[in-house]
Amino acid sequence: MKHVDSQKFTFSTARRTALKLAGASLAASSFWTPKAFAANQVFVRTPGGTYDDLKREAIYEPFRKETGIEVVPVAATASKMMAMLKSGQNELDVIDTGDNFLLELERGNYLLPINYDEFKYTKPADIDPVIKRKYQLGCFIYAMVMGFNTKAIPVGTEPKSWAEFWDLKKFPGRRTLPDMSSGMPSLEFALIADGVPINKLYPMDLDRAFKSLSRIRSAIPKFWDTGALSATMLAENEVSMGALWSSRAAAVMDQGAPLGIQWNQNMLLVQAYGIPVGAKNLANAKKFIDYSSSAESQARWMAKYKVIPVNTKAYGATSRDLIDPATKTPWTSSKGFLLDINWWADNREKVGQYWSKWIIS
Repeated sequence: MKHVDSQKFTFSTARRTALKLAGASLAASSFWTPKAFAANQVFVRTPGGTYDDLKREAIYEPFRKETGIEVVPVAATASKMMAMLKSGQNELDVIDTGDNFLLELERGNYLLPINYDEFKYTKPADIDPVIKRKYQLGCFIYAMVMGFNTKAIPVGTEPKSWAEFWDLKKFPGRRTLPDMSSGMPSLEFALIADGVPINKLYPMDLDRAFKSLSRIRSAIPKFWDTGALSATMLAENEVSMGALWSSRAAAVMDQGAPLGIQWNQNMLLVQAYGIPVGAKNLANAKKFIDYSSSAESQARWMAKYKVIPVNTKAYGATSRDLIDPATKTPWTSSKGFLLDINWWADNREKVGQYWSKWIIS
């Protein structure tokens, strides 16, 4: 795994555009309404919360008006999705989640291939080939970053590295990190805090990572399992700092929440779409992914959700650049690394076993 300087990090998109802003039944989100049970619908797993609020405006409603298909967002953690698929009781048509988890589903034969030849709204050639895969299609690029409550920690005085985040004497206060049920705990940050260079993270030393996590466990009142919870805990000052998704942080910051982001040592991630085996509304699922990936749809979405688009034409899709220029700056001035999804697909079960023992110890 090579060190990635965000000034140099590129998918092929960035080479052309420069780096611009990256059995279980499910509890439905707030959009699960009687109206959503129309004959023409598509059930989409989402992270829930603000994510759906913004995507309804940018994607779901325009899609409904264009196609007559109602989007029914269904919020579920990675663990719930896996349990549901393994039980054979699939309720979803599209899975909107991290590419690392989709790779695991692909390896388990839980996903259908995506037929790009059927696309009507999106030109497949406009999608970055790095994330245009047989069983999944990236929908945006974002990062796991260090967030902090600016009322508790004034901007400029926050930890500047994960080693400082781990320093309870220099930076006392409550923290939060992702739970295993979120998809993956912050083992990379634990290792960085313990002195492992970011270009030497993989393969990860699990014993060392969990030993490092133990050093700050007393300062973590709760590990978060959803992006919505991570942002809420920070915004309401239940914790003063924590690791969370940059997109989540930006969304609540736009709503006036007192949050700040430290971009140093961020972990770049890819959100993607996949179609689960057994999707009951398969044609609608294909159409939704196609529509959501178009330059116009991506431009609308990125105007609301501060991340990196994957359609190379997204920035020129409208008469003006809809995407806030402020979202581009952090990515070009900080050092980060790319999550190794193959390592996680190979080792997620093993990490889960470690986590189960560690969390109750």
